[in-house]
Amino acid sequence: MQKNEIAVVDYGMGNLRSVSKALEHVAPSHTVVVTSDASVIVQAERVVFPGQGAMPDCIRELDNRGLRAAVVEATKNKPFLGICIGLQMLFEQSEEGDAAGLGLFKGQVRRFAQPLLYADGQKLKVPHMGWSRVSQKPHDLWENIADESRFYFVHSYYTAPADTTVTVGTSDYPNPFTCAIARENLFGVQFHPEKSAQAGLQLLANFVNWKP
Repeated sequence: MQKNEIAVVDYGMGNLRSVSKALEHVAPSHTVVVTSDASVIVQAERVVFPGQGAMPDCIRELDNRGLRAAVVEATKNKPFLGICIGLQMLFEQSEEGDAAGLGLFKGQVRRFAQPLLYADGQKLKVPHMGWSRVSQKPHDLWENIADESRFYFVHSYYTAPADTTVTVGTSDYPNPFTCAIARENLFGVQFHPEKSAQAGLQLLANFVNWKP
């Protein structure tokens, strides 16, 4: 594998084409590889871990394809970006099917409580779907992205870290919830940067150039 390659983990559950095309757009000098080969993931310079669907299914498919160890190894020593379920799987446990995650972050993945109501009594639907503002805490991956920029969300569950210092982004639905986390070489987002117009592309570009 070339030194500047970015591996997008393929375990059959992610929006892989959109993610890979967005990365190719912001990093034309890099090679983006969509892969289910554990050795390619381990050797890559950077790893993107996307996901869509139900967390129990995602964990099962990750294990069925023999990729758990490679993903965990990648989180230890290289820039690593988790997207949507790829963020949620980094935690210990999810209320979705009472599924155990990878346990790299302490905390739970919780479903939005229902009914969700604004102060005026207006109901919100679950899943949370559409554009929402993200309040930032300082981190390199927010460079050149204005605070309170809008990103695109599609989810019914959100992460609740036991250590709130890892939270570097929050959004409201209608109450604040963690939508971005960071620790050392790890960064994870609940929203979809590949679907989030210029702000999302900027975040991916920042990831490609990130030197944690």
